[in-house]
Amino acid sequence: MPETDRIMVVEDDTETRELLREYLEGNGCQVLAVADGPAMWTALQGDDTIDIIILDLMLPGENGLTLCKRLSLEPKTADIPVIMLTARHDETDRIVGLEMGADDYLGKPFSPRELLARIHSVLRRARAMPRSSRPREVREYRFSGWTLDVKAQQLTSPDGVDVTLTSGEFIMLLAFLRHPNEVLNRDRIMEAYRNRESSIFERSIDVQVGRVRRRLGEDPREPRILRTVWGKGYMLTGTVEER
Repeated sequence: MPETDRIMVVEDDTETRELLREYLEGNGCQVLAVADGPAMWTALQGDDTIDIIILDLMLPGENGLTLCKRLSLEPKTADIPVIMLTARHDETDRIVGLEMGADDYLGKPFSPRELLARIHSVLRRARAMPRSSRPREVREYRFSGWTLDVKAQQLTSPDGVDVTLTSGEFIMLLAFLRHPNEVLNRDRIMEAYRNRESSIFERSIDVQVGRVRRRLGEDPREPRILRTVWGKGYMLTGTVEER
């Protein structure tokens, strides 16, 4: 007999909370539904069988981003995967949520059927690789004199000048920084944009690479940092420090 998934829903809107409880219980899950962060922590102290947390971003008091970060740092809850829900359609919130430790992100309004599918997908991944065995969170990358603040999505030049990045440029640069001195082909680059509000098409990858190079002050004829590997893709060269 398959194991029943134990799901905690943290949602301050009573109607949404009860609808999720009814739908998930109707699909064979056990659900513990609470309205805010303090109630979540109280429930977790007395229940060590939660498999996954569905966490609303906009909560009274401590918001979902802060709660998600705390969950990932507490030894008792570090391996519990989190899916974040939000009514805001700001890609910054999505990226920051994922960097704070969320395993997936779903914008409101959403289909309960899609949420259930994502729950199953996240649980499969989490059971194959618990969070405690995943690479540590990186808040800052330093490379060739440049610094990228992941949370702020802020790029700073070797001279201390802040350089503004679009969401698409940030996602692309982050992908290369996570795989330094490694050739990324078009498929690998496009993979970085999946499940993001920002998207990219194969034919626009060269254009986006060119924009990132301009942000880095590269000579387009002889780029030093983000190089072209003819017939294969692109590679960010040099030493990358993670902090």
